[in-house]
Amino acid sequence: MFKAICVTRDDDGFACALTELDDGALPAVAQGAVTIAMQHPPRNDKDGPAITDKAPMVRKWPMVAGMDGAGIGAAGEPPEFVRGDRVLRNGYGVGETHRGRLAQKARLSGDGLILVSAALSPRSRSSTIASSAELPAGRLRGRVGVDVHA
Repeated sequence: MFKAICVTRDDDGFACALTELDDGALPAVAQGAVTIAMQHPPRNDKDGPAITDKAPMVRKWPMVAGMDGAGIGAAGEPPEFVRGDRVLRNGYGVGETHRGRLAQKARLSGDGLILVSAALSPRSRSSTIASSAELPAGRLRGRVGVDVHA
């Protein structure tokens, strides 16, 4: 079981709530799945409109909210990801057509995950997301970062 901020839309309208989900609610990923223990989700400028229904961000319902996220890999199929890897993810339809990161757990395709240095705290990894949009996956692996929040 894990907690997530879920948004729904049905005949009764829009709703946003903190929900407890079973691990079976994690999406099936065809191949290359990585399960992540999410930490310090950043606040993306699109998250507010999505969870208040002020802008049409979400395209598939129901949805776990959250456009971006950073966490620790708990399990993964691709050989480049091992348990304990620090990763971040942004874009790729996250929170729009793929389940978002405002949750304690996420399961994602390894495509688009960026490996980051263990020297960065979870908070610093989250701060890095905004500047990572143009970096190819794996570009940050092994880099030593400076924790500006220490």
